[in-house]
Amino acid sequence: MLKAKTPTRKKATLKVMSYEESKKWAQDSDVNVRRNLAARPDVKPEILYFLAEDSAPEVRQAIAANKSTPRQADVLLAADSHMSVRVGLAEKISRLAPGLTDFEQDQIHALTYEALEKLARDQAAQVRKVVAETLKDMVDAPPAVIQQLARDAELAVSGPVLEYSPVLNDADLLDIIAHDPIAGSLNAIANRQGVSAAVVDALVAEDDAMAIAQLLENPSAQIQEDTLDMILDRAPDHQPWHEPLVNRPELPEHAAPKLAGFVADNLLESLGKRTDLPPGALQAVKNEVQRRLGNGGPEAASPDNAAPEDLPAESQLKTVQIMEKDGTLGEQEITEAFEKGDYELLKAALSVKAQLPLEAIEAILISQSNKALVSLSWKAGFTMKQAVEVQKILGDLPPRKVLNPKKGGTYPLEEEEMDWQIKFFL
Repeated sequence: MLKAKTPTRKKATLKVMSYEESKKWAQDSDVNVRRNLAARPDVKPEILYFLAEDSAPEVRQAIAANKSTPRQADVLLAADSHMSVRVGLAEKISRLAPGLTDFEQDQIHALTYEALEKLARDQAAQVRKVVAETLKDMVDAPPAVIQQLARDAELAVSGPVLEYSPVLNDADLLDIIAHDPIAGSLNAIANRQGVSAAVVDALVAEDDAMAIAQLLENPSAQIQEDTLDMILDRAPDHQPWHEPLVNRPELPEHAAPKLAGFVADNLLESLGKRTDLPPGALQAVKNEVQRRLGNGGPEAASPDNAAPEDLPAESQLKTVQIMEKDGTLGEQEITEAFEKGDYELLKAALSVKAQLPLEAIEAILISQSNKALVSLSWKAGFTMKQAVEVQKILGDLPPRKVLNPKKGGTYPLEEEEMDWQIKFFL
């Protein structure tokens, strides 16, 4: 009816609303009227609770985001059928989390914790991720909720908590490391500020190449000398470790000569420029530089004389870049490279098409994370069929760990998660 025109209702939102007015608006047939009412901070709790069961999800979403909504309604909305409602609730409730415990006596706090705990176990990863992102750096976040999030099956949820949460102590981290964590969890722990020596040793014992690379790049990680020696012994076979080892602060005296024996020329030059090396170590580095100059470099064979299929990925980059520019690096050419076993060309193709450095490509392949490998394939514009080959052949994954396409041949992960996976390696 004309008497219910919007201008009149808009005017009403500018003044304090009476209880009778709010009751009338709560039953209005216009969803926009009910949504506007649901967002108001001055509405009585019983009206907001009534609107928490509104048939329109946009109304319930406004109720979920409203700070005045009674906690009883929040508990109800934590099980809402629409994810957008639960996401909005997660954003609000998580900000109320500091100081909450699972044995609250105060009813309001107890209901807040109940809603938060439900959201931390929500079936939708997006909802759990909102909770994790909000709580990740809170000193007084609820410990039980943090423990739940840290062990989540989705890295987008557990990763932020494992990397940043001050609530997790060494005992928690050691327990997570010991109980077959999901791919990427060790990387997140290795990135924490001030990783203790005990946690460092546990990570190194897991023999996860990418996590060790992250530890080496983390200047606050407490890597003891004997642990560093173990890493140095294995480092020649792990190129992504070389640069962070060369740049590692406070290198033991015997480490520099070891590194000089296997790192690339550019890193050897960086090593020789360090001002904190003891004279003996510095002289050993200079001797290695002279030796290489005399022998024409660290490699006896020249890449220019190698057969094209034997060229390392770095040498293939220029060829692949030209192919990409000429439009001759399409689906057919990628498939043929798999068939021919031209894996170095495929690595170069992933680098060019995904616009990522070769170091990142190698790091993802070494990680043997099925989600990271799928995400890399997606970033490079590979088909999902080719993504399966990337996992099996370049990632060397057993069939049981390979992520297969969804029905219709599409990628099995959401784009947001795949973006997150890629950024984790940069």
